[in-house]
Amino acid sequence: QGRMWAYTVGFTVLPHVGSFFGWFINQKEIPVWYEKLKKPSWCPPRRIFPVAWTVLYTGMGYASYLIWNDLGGCSSKAIVPLGLYGAQLALNWAWPLFFFGAHNLKMALIDILCLDGLVIGTMCSWYRINKIATLLMVPYLGWLAMATCLTIRIWKDNPEQKPGKSE
Repeated sequence: QGRMWAYTVGFTVLPHVGSFFGWFINQKEIPVWYEKLKKPSWCPPRRIFPVAWTVLYTGMGYASYLIWNDLGGCSSKAIVPLGLYGAQLALNWAWPLFFFGAHNLKMALIDILCLDGLVIGTMCSWYRINKIATLLMVPYLGWLAMATCLTIRIWKDNPEQKPGKSE
């Protein structure tokens, strides 16, 4: 019981690790490449994203701890619920690499569409285990819905240049 706080902190911090790594790798691309993209009027201001993701990653991380704890740690019962969570987290971390790093809007779109499905699957698998953990994922799913629409719109409004073509 004395070490439970370490597990709580570890699970809560874990989602931030990949996010920080992605930000560190792509930080130069945001003010240069991203600012030049055509974006819809409803695109949130850049300064909102780090605040939103900090809240969302903290909520999903703590939710994953609740699931892990309720299932008795890394047990056979935890394979599907935490496996889905891990898979969606990997896709979440991959999205900035496709979008900002590779400037591959089509792969970013495919990634986020798969991510949406995995988050829904994660939430469905968690519902019977811990409803509070599932509810902690609702803001994340809402933000992903907006991010998916934004990714679709940016992909449609910014056709990828073919090699050798210039404007």
